[in-house]
Amino acid sequence: MSGAPDRDDVLAMLASLDGRSADDVPELIESMELAWLVHQVEQRYGVRVELDSGQYGRMTTVSGAADVLREVIGKPDEHLRD
Repeated sequence: MSGAPDRDDVLAMLASLDGRSADDVPELIESMELAWLVHQVEQRYGVRVELDSGQYGRMTTVSGAADVLREVIGKPDEHLRD
């Protein structure tokens, strides 16, 4: 995959954690879900995602996670490595 995940992509990845539908994913993201999401992004987009504490703190919601992932995947080597 190329580009960065959008909100719908984040919902789909979170839904795949426990087999629920994307419509059943709540807006708030728990810590285990966040770890799963980062792993899924790394697998699906072929990247290594490294986030600082501020970025993790902004990823407590689906919308926040999509925003941070778009920012990070668009940046050079300081946060993303092949």
